[in-house]
This record gives sequence, C-alpha cells and structure tokens, in this order.
Amino acid sequence: MYNIAIVGATGNVGRKFLEILEERNFPIENLYLFASKRSHGSYLPFKGQDYLVEETCEDNIKNKKIDFALFSAGGDTSLKYAPIFASYGAIVIDNSSAWRMNKEVPLVVPEVNPEDLKLHKGIIANPNCSTIQAMVPLKVLIDNYGIKRIVYSTYQAVSGAGMQGIKDLEDGLKGISPKKFPYPIAGNCLPHIDVFLDNGYTKEEMKMIEETRKILHSPNLKITATTVRVPVLNSHSESINVELEKSFNIEDIITLFEETKGLTVYDNTKELKYPTALDVNGKDDVYVGRIRRDFSVDNGLNLWVVADNIRKGAALNAVQIAEYLINNK
Repeated sequence: MYNIAIVGATGNVGRKFLEILEERNFPIENLYLFASKRSHGSYLPFKGQDYLVEETCEDNIKNKKIDFALFSAGGDTSLKYAPIFASYGAIVIDNSSAWRMNKEVPLVVPEVNPEDLKLHKGIIANPNCSTIQAMVPLKVLIDNYGIKRIVYSTYQAVSGAGMQGIKDLEDGLKGISPKKFPYPIAGNCLPHIDVFLDNGYTKEEMKMIEETRKILHSPNLKITATTVRVPVLNSHSESINVELEKSFNIEDIITLFEETKGLTVYDNTKELKYPTALDVNGKDDVYVGRIRRDFSVDNGLNLWVVADNIRKGAALNAVQIAEYLINNK
C-alpha cells in the first residue's frame, strides 16, 4: 500500500486523478490532497469518504511520508514544490510543462518509453496532452519503419484550457463574450494555443515538436505543427502526416497498431467508422483511424488520432507511470 498526494486536487485534472485512482483500485494507504490557499479547508470525496484539502506549503508536506505526488497545479507550483516533495522522499509525477525539457527529468508515456523511468531522480514529467496521444502510434512506426518527418495538425478541446476554457464555450453558446480566449470559441476555430513565439510558432506547437524528439530519442527528427482550439468540450483530435524511411503496406501497419497496448484501431470507411471526440470521451485508449497512404510523397502515411485529453492526455498517463514503477521495482 502507498501514500499518495495530489497537488492541484481541486482542478479538472486533480479531480480526474481521484476518479482514475478509484476506478483502477490503486493500492492507497493514505491519501493527501493539496491545493491553493483559497481551497484550504474544503473536502473532496474518494471511495465514499471526504478528504481534507490542505494548502500546498512545506509545513503541510514535511510531516507526511509520501510515496507518490501527482501534480497538476501549474508550472510555477511545480517548479517550487516538486523538489520539496522529492526531498522528503516522494516520487513526483508532474503534469505541467515545468520539467519536461529538463535533461535530468524523464518525459514518459508508459506504452512508449518506460525504460526512461529508471533515470528519474525524484521527478518525472508527464508530456503535453496532445503529445501523449501522438506518441502511441508513432512509436510503432519509428520502431518498424523509421520516420523522416512528421506534420501535426491538432484540433484541441476547450477542456485543455481548464475550467475557464469550458466556461468560455458554454458562455459563447449564450452570446456571452469570452474571458479565457482572445476570440469567441463557440462556432469558431482558433489557430492559437499558448503564446506566440519569435519564430511564429505557438508555445504549444513547440512543445509538441520538442517533446516528440525527446520521447522518441530522435533529437534531429523533422517535425512541424499547427495547434488549433476547437469548440469541442473534451478529447483532442489530431491529423498526423508521417513520412517513413522504409516502404510499407497499410495492412501490416494496421496489424501492428492492433497489437499495440493502449491503442485501438477504429477504421472502416465503408461503414463510416473513424474515431470522434464524442466517441472517445471517457475512454482510456488512444484511438486511430483514417489510416491511409499519402500519395504525394514516398512512404507517406496519414493518421487520425483521438484521445480523451484529461484522461490519457493527463491524469491516466500519470497514474500509469506510478503503476509501472510499482510493478517494476
């Protein structure tokens, strides 16, 4: 049995942590919930009991023996408190972008690069939600065919922008002006996730590029990305165009995908079967469909990849990391 802390427990992902830990019957002896000062003293339910939410501060950490600390409280909180939790013996699994590109911190999708977990020094990074779902099929392709180039086009749900992102969509449907997004999201698509950088890309786009290279151990892999916020409540969709190094036939790739843990092939155009955000909402697996050759380039392949961004794209991936560490001591 393990002592678990959730940092950012009152947020979207924090609550999803609790839901998934209960669903998977994670072996918990003691559960500790942390959030900001304004949430101190509130309670959250877990397995029929109410648990106190404490302010995230060292005084509330040091007197507890914590095995795993699951973080989803923003980058500033992670930078400040992840080392503190680790100094008291916890393994931190952080959902923010704070530690992802740190060379001392493994960036892990358990189905893809679990071997990197052995390199951790008390802190492990959860990749960006849009990166996580792409990695599962791309790992199959790079291992079997090699990859020359990747083109990402993402269609990301408002839940990825937190509670205020969801509220902007709900308000927009009532004609109320947005507060989170620069333009209305209802009935609209915004090619702008996170801040714009000097190179013309957004920070979200560069996250996908850099994280993909790190996870796949391919620092020179050619990648470009366009990330778009769409008026969908939950689950991210991605069009992924891949140029492989070796020739292939589609049937072999589908078979490899079908044999991959955590990946569901849902692809039958004659029956109009392909993954959608509504269908995948609440599911653990990454779903792939529209698997077809790109005839405009040698060894080109198109994929349509959909996953629940709050489950697999955040909370579930972190819990799976903890489970892997428990099962592979």
